[in-house]
Amino acid sequence: MRRRPTRLLMTLGLCVTCALSTAPALAQERPEETPVYLDQNYSARERAADLVSRMTPSEKASQLISSQAPAIPRLGVRAYGWWNEAAHGVAREQYNDDGNPEILTNTTSYPVSLSMGSTWNPDLMYRVGQATSSEAREVVRDNSLDLNFYSPTINLSRDPRWGRNDETFSEDPGLTAAMASQYVNGMEGKDKQGNLLPSSEGYLKTSTTIKHFAANNSEFNRLTGTSNMDERTLHEYYTAPFREVIRNSSPGSIMSAYNRVNGVPASASVGLLDTLARKTFGFDGFFTSDCDSVYEIQHGHDWKPEGEEEPLDHVERNAYANAAGVDLNCNQGYHDEHHFGNTLPEAADEKIQTHNGVYTENFMDASLIRMFTVRIKLGEFDDAEQVPWVRRARERVPEGSWENSESNNAVTQTPQRLDLAREAASESIVLLRNQPSEDGGELLPLRIPESGAYRLAVVGDHANPEQMYLGGYSSDQGPSGRANSVNGYEGLKKAVEEINPKAVVDYLPGTKPGTEHQLNRNSVRVSADYDAVVVYGGTDETTAKEDEDRESLRLPQPQTKLINEVAANNPNTVVYLETIGAVDVSSFASDVSAMLWSSYNGQRKGEALADVLLGESNPSGHLPFTWYRDESQLPSIGDYSIRPADSRPGRTYMYFDGPAAYPFGHGLGYTDFEYGDLRIERDHVNVNGTVRASARVTNTGGAAGSDVVQLYAASSKADRADRPDERLVGFEKVSLRPDETKRVEFTVPVRDLALFDQSRDRYEIGEGDYEFRLGHSSSDVADSERVTVHGKLRPAPENVSTTPRAAGDEERGITIRRIFDRDTVIRPRTTVSLNDGTLVGHVADERDKPLPPGMRVHYRSNRPGVVSVDPHGVIRTRDSGVATVTATVRYRGHTESTEFVVKVR
Repeated sequence: MRRRPTRLLMTLGLCVTCALSTAPALAQERPEETPVYLDQNYSARERAADLVSRMTPSEKASQLISSQAPAIPRLGVRAYGWWNEAAHGVAREQYNDDGNPEILTNTTSYPVSLSMGSTWNPDLMYRVGQATSSEAREVVRDNSLDLNFYSPTINLSRDPRWGRNDETFSEDPGLTAAMASQYVNGMEGKDKQGNLLPSSEGYLKTSTTIKHFAANNSEFNRLTGTSNMDERTLHEYYTAPFREVIRNSSPGSIMSAYNRVNGVPASASVGLLDTLARKTFGFDGFFTSDCDSVYEIQHGHDWKPEGEEEPLDHVERNAYANAAGVDLNCNQGYHDEHHFGNTLPEAADEKIQTHNGVYTENFMDASLIRMFTVRIKLGEFDDAEQVPWVRRARERVPEGSWENSESNNAVTQTPQRLDLAREAASESIVLLRNQPSEDGGELLPLRIPESGAYRLAVVGDHANPEQMYLGGYSSDQGPSGRANSVNGYEGLKKAVEEINPKAVVDYLPGTKPGTEHQLNRNSVRVSADYDAVVVYGGTDETTAKEDEDRESLRLPQPQTKLINEVAANNPNTVVYLETIGAVDVSSFASDVSAMLWSSYNGQRKGEALADVLLGESNPSGHLPFTWYRDESQLPSIGDYSIRPADSRPGRTYMYFDGPAAYPFGHGLGYTDFEYGDLRIERDHVNVNGTVRASARVTNTGGAAGSDVVQLYAASSKADRADRPDERLVGFEKVSLRPDETKRVEFTVPVRDLALFDQSRDRYEIGEGDYEFRLGHSSSDVADSERVTVHGKLRPAPENVSTTPRAAGDEERGITIRRIFDRDTVIRPRTTVSLNDGTLVGHVADERDKPLPPGMRVHYRSNRPGVVSVDPHGVIRTRDSGVATVTATVRYRGHTESTEFVVKVR
C-alpha cells in the first residue's frame, strides 16, 4: 500500500462575537456506576459521544458495518442489524450475522411508492407510514433492535424504462418530496411538520433512510457507470427532493449510491456527501452506503482519484468513503471480505491521505456518534417500559410471541391495516379513459343489476395468479397472509356477487395452458358472450426489477394482442394495467371503452379494483409522471440530462415538448370538477416575498368524489430551451359532494421559482412576469394569472453546521475531531448555508469563504465546567465529561443555530 504525504491544511479564522455561557452546569459530578451513556439527563448525542469514547479502535470499526454490527458485552451494546426494509410495508429484518436480511413472513403489504405517488395525498402516505412503523415495532427483535429501514427511495422516475420505477414516487421533485416527507414523518413517530409527537415521549419510532444519493436512475450500469450532468441539473433536479425531505422531516439517514456522479463515485464524494448534503442541505443524520457501494469504488469503478497514479486498493477505498462521509458500510450485497470493520484501523495506522484530509480514528468517532445517537433516540439503551413505542407494540403483540414464520398466523395483518391497504390502493388507481358504452352512457362505473342475468369476464394471467406480485422488497405471504390477500379476480367476483348473487363472474386466462407467451384463443372467443370484460394486464419482476431495466415500453407478450382482440369482440371492454410504470398503449387506447392504471397495488388490490370499477370508490388517482407514447420519445437511459439540446428531447413535463399519451397530473373520475376564479393576492411581488393564490373548485357532477387541484408556474422566458416550460408549485386533494364548492389556497415562496446559476454557483430568481396556471393536469389549464416579480434575492442563513477540531490539528492534516483532551482549544469551523445555496465560513480546507459583513456567530456551552467559551469566543476544554456547544448565527434579522457535542477525556 502506498503512503501519501500529509498536506499542511489551513483554516479560516471566523469573525465572531461570543459570550461566556451562563447556563448552569448539569450533572457534572456523577456516580461512577452510572456512565453518561446510560444517563437520560444527557442528550442522545452526548450519551453517544460518551459511549463511543469508551470503545477501542477495533471495537469502533466493528460497529460500522450493517450485517451485523457485533455486540460489545462489556458496554452493554447488543448486536445490531442496520439493513432492514420497509418500502411498502415492513419486509426484511437484519438479524443474520454476515448475510443479507431475512424476508419477513405475513406482514402487511401496501401499494408500492409509485402507486402512493399516484394518490397525490401526503396525508394518506403519513397514515401508511404510521401503520408500517407500528408493525415494525411489533416484529423486530425485542421490539427495540434493527429499527433502521433502508426506505424510501426518492430518486426520480425520469425514465420509464428504469428497473426500479415502482420504488419512486414521481418524476417531479416537489411531489416526490411531499410524499416522501410524510412517509418519513409517519415512520419516525413525528407529526406532519417533522417534530416528534408528544406521545413519543421524546423517542423515535423507527429510523428511515432516504436513497440513493444521487442520480441513481439506471440499472444496466449502476455498478460501473457515471451519471454525468451539469451542476444546474444536479441541484435543481436530482438532489432537490433530498434537500426538501431533509428540510421537512430530518430523516435518520441517507444512502449513498453505487454510481459515479460526474466521474466520482458517490460513496467517495466529499462534494456530494459533505459539502452538499451536510453543509448545504443541513443533514445531521448518518450516511450508509448502498450494499456494497464502497466495494464498487474499487471493483466496479476501479477509481483513481484526481492527482493519484493508481486506483484505490481495498484499504484505501474504505478510508476514502468514511472520510468523505459514509458512516455505515453496508457490507453485504456485492462485496468481498474487506469492509470498514476490518480495514479502518489499518487505514488510521497508515495515516492514508484522502480528499478530506489524513485518515485518523477521528472519522470513526464522528460516524459512530451519529449512528449511536439514532440508536439511543430509538430507546435501545433505556428501560423498555419507558419507551412508549415498545409498550404499545407489546400490548398489541405479547413480547417474544411473534416469529418470522407461518406460525405467526399473520397476527400483525390487522383488519385496520388491511383496510388501509385497500383504501390506499383504491385511491392510487388512475382512470385514464372512460368513453360512452353502447347505451350512450360511460362504461364505468359498471352497472350491476341487483337481480337477473349478468355476466362479467375477468381476462388475463395477472388477474388470478397463484401468488400475487407485490413489487420489490415485499414480504412473503404464507397461507395465513394469502388468506388476507385479494387478487383482481377474487375482488371483482366477491363484489359483483354481493350486489347480484345470481351474476356470473368468470376468469379467463390470457395465455394458453402450459405456455408463457402464447395467446389463449378460447378466452378471446368466449369474451364476446359477456355483458362486460375486464382485461387485466401487467408486468412483474420478469419485465424489470432492481439490476434490470426495461428494453422497451411494450407490454409482455401476448398482452397487447389479447387486449386488441378482446376489445374487437366486445365493445364493453375495460383495461386495467398494473405495471412498473408507463407502457405503450398506442395500439389499443382508442379502441377500448375504459382504461385504468396503477403500479403494484398491495395485498388488497382486488378489493380496491372492485371498489373503483363498481363505483364504491370514485377514482381520484392522477399520474405522477409523463406517460410517453413509446421509447422513441426518450433519449438513452444512460443520458442524465433533463433539458433538451440539439436533437436530444427533454425529459419530464418540465422539458418534454412532444405529444404525450397522457400528461403529468392526468386523471379522470366519475364526476366533473370545475375550476375557476383564480385570484393572486398581489400582482407585483418582491423576490424575497410570497405569492398567495386561491381558486374556486366545484363538483358539478352527480357523485361525490375527490380531485387534485394543481398549480403550476411558468416564467415569461419559458420559450428558452434552458428554462422549464412550467413547474408544479402547489397541489391539494379536495373531496366534494355534488354541487359543493370549496376555495383552495396556495402559498408559494418566490424563492421556489429560483433556478441554479452555474456561473455564480447559486440560485437566482429572474425578474419579470410569471404565469400561475390552475390545472387539472400539466396540459389542461383551467385558469391563469400573471405576477410580476421584482428585486434581488436577499441571502439569509438557512442551515448552520460545524466541523470542530483542535488547535494544531491543521498542521497534522486532521480535519475533524469529536473527542478531545483537557485544556485544548477547539476550532469549531462553522459553515453557514444561505438560502441561495451558497456557503460561507468553513467550506472545505483551503477553500473557505469569509463571512459577509454583519454576520455574527455566537457560541455557548451548556456545561462550562467541561467546555468553556470566553468573552472572545475561544472554546476550551476544561474537565472530563461531555458538553454541547451551540453555535448561533445572526444575519439580517435571521437566526439559525446548530449544536456539536464535545467529549473531554
